[in-house]
Amino acid sequence: MSYETYFAERREAQLNELKQFLSIPSVSALSAHKNDMQQAATWVADKLKEAGLETVEIHQTDGHPIVYAEHLQAPGKPTVLVYGHYDVQPVDPLHLWDSPPFEPEERDGKLYARGATDDKGQLFLHIKAVEALLREEGALPVNVKFCIEGEEEISSPNLPGFMDRNSDKLAADVVLISDTSLLEKGKPAISTGLRGLCSLEIAIHTANTDLHSGTYGGGVPNALHAIVELLATLHDSQGKVAVDGFYEGVPELSAAMREEFAKQNFNDDKLREKLGLDALFGEEGYSFVERTGARPTLELNGVYGGFQGEGSKTVIPKEAHAKITCRLVGDQDPALMLERIADHLHRHTPQGAKLTVVPGEKARAFNMDPSHPMLQKAADAYESVYGTRALFTKDGGSIPIVETFSRVLGAPVVMMGFGLPDENLHAPNEHFNLENFDKGLLTIVQFLNQL
Repeated sequence: MSYETYFAERREAQLNELKQFLSIPSVSALSAHKNDMQQAATWVADKLKEAGLETVEIHQTDGHPIVYAEHLQAPGKPTVLVYGHYDVQPVDPLHLWDSPPFEPEERDGKLYARGATDDKGQLFLHIKAVEALLREEGALPVNVKFCIEGEEEISSPNLPGFMDRNSDKLAADVVLISDTSLLEKGKPAISTGLRGLCSLEIAIHTANTDLHSGTYGGGVPNALHAIVELLATLHDSQGKVAVDGFYEGVPELSAAMREEFAKQNFNDDKLREKLGLDALFGEEGYSFVERTGARPTLELNGVYGGFQGEGSKTVIPKEAHAKITCRLVGDQDPALMLERIADHLHRHTPQGAKLTVVPGEKARAFNMDPSHPMLQKAADAYESVYGTRALFTKDGGSIPIVETFSRVLGAPVVMMGFGLPDENLHAPNEHFNLENFDKGLLTIVQFLNQL
């Protein structure tokens, strides 16, 4: 029996299984869902057992459980470690969902539910692909391990320690992850890079109380004026970050990488019109896809202070706040970047203002050479199913644990995603296009066979 026939005959039953998975409200960020996290981990473990994995374990952590499984009956063949996560984002704002987020619903060839594309739907493909190979062939063409966590959406606080303690258990020749997207419908992509991340929050304080603007205006420092002046020093007029040493470790784009970006045929005008913008903006000398995939950024995510209620209140605020995140590339050190940004902010703090800086997240960037044989085999597998070879891209987002896998295990990471960019991950009405459910199963089977 062909695998097309195998999956077609089981499609309805497998989609019903996925709907069971999606019905579990495994929101890792909310303590009210702690029991749901345990239920989701148990569900994954049970499905791995049903698929035929030899060993299946649930490892408790200080947070949510990690599920480990293995099938090591292919001596002399490569070992593939599949990583995924069963936790999902919160669902707010609930009123913007067209159907309840934990009551999966099929509409127009799409499956709607929280976690449908990020990452339960994509993780489910790997379990069912391995199950198909075992049932049809009686054996796997490679050795397979699974490491499935429940904390990806809260920056994986417990997985790095688990990896350090279990590096031998997790050892593999390649790490396989499906938590990314195709470029667009029918156009597969393999990400060869993810940007790193660092974040910080700052506060400006002036007087010890808010002051009447009539009595004190023009004679005392204003915290809002001070923070606006300070934040304006972080970029030049062309969008380049003005912090000394910020670009240390940033590689120049090679001609080959720029060629890969150009192959995307990205339409800047179409994006501008879709977003209702008069113009795009960014660092000079780079296209939109280069700026968002391969260049570092410093962005203001929130600036607030003073009176924000209805009507007018003539007050001089005593404090103001800002939240800042940076996306990092190449060899930029997130800890060093935070030090340099803090130093810049302290040196440029206006007279009469006191600055407080609180550092936050830190994650290094991840990069892979697209010529690596494992990535080339993945591109071949996509081509055999989708009829077009995958392009090699750089993603602007951050999945911090990917760099950790690459560094701790010393193995190449293949990011073989089956989502689409417009599937509303992290937003209301998240969904998974079922065309990629069908093709994803076949592509994973093809990839494992090619290895």
